[in-house]
Amino acid sequence: MSIHELQHIITEELFFFEKEATSEVAQERVDPSGETEKRKTLPKTVHIEGATPPKEELKSEPIKVRGNFEKGILVLHEEIELKPEVMDMLVKMINAVGHSMNEVGLLSSDDLEGRSLAELYDLNAHIVLKFGRVKHPINALPASDYQIHMEKETEYLFADALSTIAEDKVLKGKLWNTLKVLFNVGNK
Repeated sequence: MSIHELQHIITEELFFFEKEATSEVAQERVDPSGETEKRKTLPKTVHIEGATPPKEELKSEPIKVRGNFEKGILVLHEEIELKPEVMDMLVKMINAVGHSMNEVGLLSSDDLEGRSLAELYDLNAHIVLKFGRVKHPINALPASDYQIHMEKETEYLFADALSTIAEDKVLKGKLWNTLKVLFNVGNK
């Protein structure tokens, strides 16, 4: 086989060691003290054209969550940014179930795009509230809208987009009833 054919079979970097034509006697040097010392040579590196070096696995930065995320409550939302009236509704909803926004982390669909499910699990969220369409493998979980789904030690609630819920009284009621069950809030 030629070296060009081998490059398709052997993908590791190869080293070629040339044997020098000079004898060992010629390689020895005499230093002023009269002792002989062997000359040290390094092997030559030969690069084969077209051979690809092994790829280093690049670890991407962890997903950055907006908010303090103190209690592991993660809100995934479809919107790039939440409008003030939608954010106000979210704050009231979180407060109504006995939590504050300090305990919540926010992630938009754009922040999650291209991230794996493992990266999302690395956030160690205990409760995940997903609102609207999010471009992420989390959609593969067998969770129905407005139903609580338990996966390992995390509870999931999928619902419509926050901006849609903010404009629809029926959806607000549906979400509120599910949140009361999820956060164990008694009927008052």
